Amino acid sequence: MIFFHISHTDLDGYGCQLIAKKIFPDGFYFNANYGIEVKTTIDVVLQKVTSYKNDDIFILISDLNLTLDESKALNRNINNLIKNGYNIKLQLLDHHATGKPSSLKYDWYFLDTTRSATKIVFDYFSENYLEFLPLCDTKFKTLIEAIDDVDIWCENDPYFEFGKVLLRLISHANEINATMFPKENRAYRLALLKKATQYIEEDKGHILLDDQIHFIKKEYLNLTSYADTIDNLTAKYLVYLLEHKKENLTIYYKQYKGLLTFSLSNISIPANTFLKAHSDYDFFINIGRRGTVGLRANGNIDVSLLASKLANGGGHPNASGASFKNWKEKVRYDDVKQFLEEKLKDIS
Repeated sequence: MIFFHISHTDLDGYGCQLIAKKIFPDGFYFNANYGIEVKTTIDVVLQKVTSYKNDDIFILISDLNLTLDESKALNRNINNLIKNGYNIKLQLLDHHATGKPSSLKYDWYFLDTTRSATKIVFDYFSENYLEFLPLCDTKFKTLIEAIDDVDIWCENDPYFEFGKVLLRLISHANEINATMFPKENRAYRLALLKKATQYIEEDKGHILLDDQIHFIKKEYLNLTSYADTIDNLTAKYLVYLLEHKKENLTIYYKQYKGLLTFSLSNISIPANTFLKAHSDYDFFINIGRRGTVGLRANGNIDVSLLASKLANGGGHPNASGASFKNWKEKVRYDDVKQFLEEKLKDIS
């Protein structure tokens, strides 16, 4: 069976995927927030589904409540695929009350406001897959309870405080950018959750975990045995990831070669680390979600002039910034790259 799973971008959403990976470790996983991200992600999944016409397909959506219009569009698209010979099972598992109109209209939309989505998904797999529970040890089951306690805010439940630490563990796990590296970011967050189970049954386990978060992150991000600051470890890890994708991220301005990233934060350290490691690149440019631009260079090009030409920006020859006035919200890297390449052509 070919498994596709779309889930939310918070602790509850990743908890759902931690569960699903017990049965479908090689599935296709996606995370989305609301609005344009949900629509775009569903479109990506439906496009990928078309490559598996001869397979059984299971599409699971968790911790996301779809509007009636979104549900209607999804239901129509799935039915069209089924009419064209695809064997698809669609299941949505959610706990947000705003999903009630959709849950009343579509049988694939399951809603229960009394449990977290993680608990709903856990119970779903327990009931539908005989092999699931034997794969879950006591600590894993307790982790599910902790996520449930904090997500539906049961302050008197025994693992509520541990759940609070988990909440911050995941919400602050931004060292690996989720937009540029969604697969690697998801693996990072799920690895942090798995590591957290080591403390969940200890006395004052929530405090122990809280004390160890910094070191757990550094352990994951350290590609060597050499001790370093978390900023440097993160930058080196990012450069490692960029190394494997740099051909697709490369852009050109006149005779200069650059690397484009999207939605990275605090680019100074990773940008300079990358440029030092790749002397064939002249500049590094990052565009933020709101159209802000950060540029770094290695002395071969004055990026303050480039920033000025791009969007009336400026700064220093090796470190500058700008902001596009005609920016429209984008969530896909390819759309950002196309936008910038058109801008660069206009100023060449």
